[in-house]
Amino acid sequence: MKSSFRLNDNALRYFICFGLLGSLFLHSFIKYGLLNSLVGFLLPKASAQVPIVNSPNGFTPDWSRLRFSDMIISESNSVTYPGTRGTETRTWTAGQSISEFMELGDFETPQLAIENLNLSTIASVQGINLSRLTLDDFQLTQWQTLPNLVKAVPNLGNRNVNSVIPIRDFARRFGINGSTIANLSRYENLSNVQLGRVINLKNYPLTSIPNIQNTSINRFGNWQDSRIDGVPGLSTLTWDNLPGLRTLDLSFVASFDLPLGDIEANRTRSISGSYQDGFNVPCLQSNCAHAEMSGIGETTGTQWISGKFQKVNGGFGILKALNDGQEPTGRNPFGSSFKQVVWNIDEGSGKVETTMFFRICKTIPFIGRTCSPYFIGPVPFIEYREKDPIVLGQPE
Repeated sequence: MKSSFRLNDNALRYFICFGLLGSLFLHSFIKYGLLNSLVGFLLPKASAQVPIVNSPNGFTPDWSRLRFSDMIISESNSVTYPGTRGTETRTWTAGQSISEFMELGDFETPQLAIENLNLSTIASVQGINLSRLTLDDFQLTQWQTLPNLVKAVPNLGNRNVNSVIPIRDFARRFGINGSTIANLSRYENLSNVQLGRVINLKNYPLTSIPNIQNTSINRFGNWQDSRIDGVPGLSTLTWDNLPGLRTLDLSFVASFDLPLGDIEANRTRSISGSYQDGFNVPCLQSNCAHAEMSGIGETTGTQWISGKFQKVNGGFGILKALNDGQEPTGRNPFGSSFKQVVWNIDEGSGKVETTMFFRICKTIPFIGRTCSPYFIGPVPFIEYREKDPIVLGQPE
């Protein structure tokens, strides 16, 4: 009996001891975030990176799966600047697609040639029935004048005013009947009147202006001011349908050799920068986290500095002043429509996350084309691991 009692007594003491230790461990587990870390480790990581193709030329975006609507910005901001309509404001919110606030003129680059598209081409790829849309769905029709339309749409000027219903209703607001549309466009009091200020564009089918769907975007007046989602089907059109991508030079390729974190300082063999400063801007500061490259000749040992920590000069013209003239350091391997920026670096996993940054561009009368620095971002782009091939773009 005594032996049995001592055994139970010892078991009880052990149970109490383990219970106290377990409680202390659980308390620490919760208090110091170990539970969250464990859950984060066990759960699969969500990836917001763009789909890629591992081609002989290195990792490139899978253009057949890349769309404006999928490019989600992760930081909010708002800027005011001079534009074609006087002072303009651009605002964006974290979690928003760039198609909702970026404009066609921001992507007026040879590498995309987005302006050469027309609605018929987009609709045929996307399976859109244009006759079910209204003129209001094509945003730039709001500010077209009659001279704009006559110049843009083939043979429209030869038509009788009464044969094109929205223009007939526009003319009747001014007490005009009959005549050709070309003659109507010469009326001095009508030449600068925007269509959307006189008639409700929601009341007219998109195809009620003959051939408007077959007219390339760049023929319309101030086409650059339209948002991406202001062109039916464009925000979800995959980039392999953009005619300019065929001109990309992807011949300069290196290998991602080593990720080095924020303890790195004063790196002078940089292979990153900007159009304005060149793409060999040294990082002369205490934090120069970077991805080290290997490749042909002097490429080995060069450093692509993280734009999260180093800023360089960017932009040209009057919009250069936006964001204090600064943009994250990086490269433009896929052309000037966006900048690729090394962002998060994880030495432990050997991983480097890159992002896309965009800019605002305007063509202002009597001033010409002007662009801000690349400061609109970050938008997740390609993720690399050690020894992955990486496109560097034009060599310098």
